[in-house]
Amino acid sequence: MKLASRAAAWLVLPILALAAVVAVFSGSGDNAKQTQDSVEVIVGDIEENVTAQGKLEPKEYVDVGAQVTGQLHRLYVDIGDNVRAGQLLAEIDPRVYAARVQADEANIKNLKAQLAGQQAQVIFARQQFERNRELIAGDGVSLQDYQNSEFNLKNALATAQAIEAQIEQVQSTLNGDLTNLGFTKIFAPMDGTVVSRTARLGQTLNANQTTPLIMQLAKLDAMTVRAQVAEADVMRLRPDMAVYFTTLGAGERRWYGKIRQILPSPEIVNNVVLYNVLVDVDNKDRQLMSGMSTQMFFLLASVRQASLIPLSALGQRVPEADRQGGKAYRIKRLTAQGAEEKIVHIGLRNRRYAQVLEGVQAGDQLSVWSLPGQKRNGKKTSDAFALPGAARL
Repeated sequence: MKLASRAAAWLVLPILALAAVVAVFSGSGDNAKQTQDSVEVIVGDIEENVTAQGKLEPKEYVDVGAQVTGQLHRLYVDIGDNVRAGQLLAEIDPRVYAARVQADEANIKNLKAQLAGQQAQVIFARQQFERNRELIAGDGVSLQDYQNSEFNLKNALATAQAIEAQIEQVQSTLNGDLTNLGFTKIFAPMDGTVVSRTARLGQTLNANQTTPLIMQLAKLDAMTVRAQVAEADVMRLRPDMAVYFTTLGAGERRWYGKIRQILPSPEIVNNVVLYNVLVDVDNKDRQLMSGMSTQMFFLLASVRQASLIPLSALGQRVPEADRQGGKAYRIKRLTAQGAEEKIVHIGLRNRRYAQVLEGVQAGDQLSVWSLPGQKRNGKKTSDAFALPGAARL
């Protein structure tokens, strides 16, 4: 009998211990539920904005290409080098173009020599014509000889003019060949930094079909963000609107700028219509680089030190109670006597909070209408972004 009693005692002890643990955890769960079921009206800053994704690119840049065909003979700069306007960047093999210039110059010399001989012929023909014109007045020369001398003068003048035209033609060809020879040396069209170099030393560049790209120069002291804004939000934006953005790896740092331009032509990505919005930003510290991704925040409105209510405390919308500048919602304020239902008027709102214009004060405790995981209007909410108004900034 004693052994049986001891065995029963050893079986009862674990059961009692388990019951105590369950009671403790049940009590802590009740306390947590009470905390989660109420929120407080606080004082803080709030802003309403439109968000978008963007890409950084230089505000001013130029693609440096070749205007003549030939082998890339020399490259004087590399990626990352800072250059000045007029600085020599690259050189194409100039021998073919130099040979053309020499041939044109030799052709011009030959034509000038021919012109000098022809001009002598013109002088001689004029002398004969003038002498025969005096002689024919006294019948000192036949009419045929007079006409022959006139013909020879006109023919000599015409030949001289033809040679002069040939010289002008060859001179034009020479000017073009001199220009092409100059194009074999490629100079920087502006101050900037070499951000890319696509051609390599010894590469043959063919300028007959498309302009070969050698490198790209950019001014990196000012950058432009090309943000893609959805068609549902783009009508809320306007030029000169304040903008700030963040980048990956920059922590909490924000860059500030203004909208320079909203491009009218959209881009369609996966059946989504997006409009490009250009924002300029200062980059004198060179922290921003071309191609970086940005998270854009277009500031529609902001209020400092406003009374803020969590969106989870907002209940049913009451359109008939709306006032100018504020939308009406039902809320439950917690008092010593219990929860009382009231109507509040809401101004700005973001994903977490709404600005209270009228109805409650900072410090008031409010009941939460819908918690994550519970059903609201027949739909299950997973997090704060599923609360009223959170689908749109």
